[in-house]
Amino acid sequence: MKSVLYITGNRNGYSPDQCGRTLTVAELIEYLEQFDGDLPVYLNNDNGYTFGSIQEGDILEDEYCEED
Repeated sequence: MKSVLYITGNRNGYSPDQCGRTLTVAELIEYLEQFDGDLPVYLNNDNGYTFGSIQEGDILEDEYCEED
């Protein structure tokens, strides 16, 4: 059996403002430090019905307009 790390993809809203609290980069790094650094990471979508990979090009820093 192969060990992997899954991150569950949540659909909380149509904009970041609708999603509630999320981890910061620092919190995510701290949390991930407890796992073996060689584990592959996948996104777990639709309660395990579909899965996705994460590549460097998939991570993007961007801006958005907050809702009033």
